[in-house]
Amino acid sequence: MDPIAVAFLAVGGLGLLVLVVALLAGEIGEIGPIDADGPFSLPAIAAFLGGIGFGGAAATALLPALPGAVTVLLALLAGLVVALPLAAGAVRLSALLRDMPTEPTLTADRLLGAQGVVLSAVPAGGLGEVRLGVAGQQLKYHARSDVPLPAGTPVYVVDTLTETSVQVVSTAAETTDLFPDPGGTQP
Repeated sequence: MDPIAVAFLAVGGLGLLVLVVALLAGEIGEIGPIDADGPFSLPAIAAFLGGIGFGGAAATALLPALPGAVTVLLALLAGLVVALPLAAGAVRLSALLRDMPTEPTLTADRLLGAQGVVLSAVPAGGLGEVRLGVAGQQLKYHARSDVPLPAGTPVYVVDTLTETSVQVVSTAAETTDLFPDPGGTQP
């Protein structure tokens, strides 16, 4: 195998080693006033070294027989063409992952105002079970109510009693008509 290609493969292997260190150990941290972020982050350095190494090795395999210095220069140029977009992509991806918005930890305060439905009947003053939609998730809680609530009743959380139980009120429409028209005629 060509010694120039072996040297470029070694540089690419060093890039992979830096990537493994970045994945296992994380960022090394700040070194004095230099912040190890952006283009100087471990993923960016790993992508840059890997791009130069493997891109240069691929170029040496495709180039015709040229003098050593010319082969090294052309392989280095090809490696840079591969490495720069890879490093820029690593910086961008790292920034997107670092700055990704996430939901805060679910606390009792976040349950206030949550809406849901009664799963097992809630007797007046007793415990039943409700399913609440909280932060995009469906969660089950024990529930108390001042009035009895049958299963299927839509509810609204007005208080958090404990980490696993809530005080709810019905949000079902009140009907005053004791004998609704079974035919469902409309005016």
